[in-house]
Amino acid sequence: MPDGVEKKPPKASDDEAWKARTLEEAEQRTFELLDQVIVQYSTGDAITVSESGRVTNRGPRELAGLFGLYSGGNDSVVLTHMLRRYLADRPLFRHHFKGMVHVNTGIAIPQTTQHVREVAAMWSTRLLELQPKVSYLDLILGNVHSTRPPNEGRSVWRGFPGPGGNGQPHNVMYMRLKDQPLQALRKQYVGTEGARKKVLYVAGMRWDESDKRFRNAEEVGPKGGIVWVSALVHWTNAHMQEYRARWRCHKVHKHELHRMCFDDALPLNEVTANLHMSGDCTCGCYAKPNELDEIGFFYPEVAERIRRDQEAVRAAGIAAWKWGTPPPPDFNPQPAGPEEIVPAPACAKCVGPAVIQGSLEDDWFNAGLITAEQRDNLRTEHRHLEEAS
Repeated sequence: MPDGVEKKPPKASDDEAWKARTLEEAEQRTFELLDQVIVQYSTGDAITVSESGRVTNRGPRELAGLFGLYSGGNDSVVLTHMLRRYLADRPLFRHHFKGMVHVNTGIAIPQTTQHVREVAAMWSTRLLELQPKVSYLDLILGNVHSTRPPNEGRSVWRGFPGPGGNGQPHNVMYMRLKDQPLQALRKQYVGTEGARKKVLYVAGMRWDESDKRFRNAEEVGPKGGIVWVSALVHWTNAHMQEYRARWRCHKVHKHELHRMCFDDALPLNEVTANLHMSGDCTCGCYAKPNELDEIGFFYPEVAERIRRDQEAVRAAGIAAWKWGTPPPPDFNPQPAGPEEIVPAPACAKCVGPAVIQGSLEDDWFNAGLITAEQRDNLRTEHRHLEEAS
């Protein structure tokens, strides 16, 4: 069926890519967009214009690398699957592809990390697994300090980054745990020639994901030596659903690992099926009430690690010691002061409001996973735990 966003997104190009289209048309637009960007940044000369109007020829453009970002989430796997199909159809462009990129934040659900590794191996695709310079625990303990005046030496963050804070909690976590490794990879391939050489990071932002994505997502976003390409930006939720139904194995049989039961099958990460998120980051910035209990139901070792971190933060005398909850009103989590808000195209589904409403007990009950009596018992247990803490 034709499908599309209801009106033109603010940052959409003028080619009407946002308008209603079938899945086949959406796929064709993805191929065209990738063609356009690859040609643009691998041919001709790089011309820059200074603020004073001085024009400089930096020499022939060079595309230093094309990378597909893979978090392990539902949208991410569709993106990577599409990119793989695109490269199979474009032999002249394959040499630009340098591999799948996964940022191992250090706080992922282990099954997601393993999923990414195994899918890359089964596809015989090079995987670049990046690591941040700092750990999440050091961030929340206040052990990561600013290196710039006037706040040099002060902690960039303290306590758990709960919802709220005008986007600053997620901004800090994203910059230190995801953006820094991606910038390091950019530097490895581009060096100091960002005006002439570029790396293409193909990510999965879409206009139809949320109001925030509708306002801010763009098809192509040059940021210094990085060119962000949202290859599925025009895809709607219905397109994604139809694509998964078309390419995923739904036969009644014993599935192969990650449902990769036939050539070109679309992989499935069990974490996305259980938690409806990629699981590559459990920073808690957009956690729902009682989300820790949901994580613990499926992945008790992850919940136990988070609870150990809670005890470490509380032992350090930091008031914001509860994961996934806003800090106390009079608590300052940023001694070094607010940082510039940066886009987070590599952060899957981190698009929630300041405080996410809802109850996991109600979600489970409405989905038929628990009975009304079990729901009431869970509510009572959660209330007792809150009172005890």
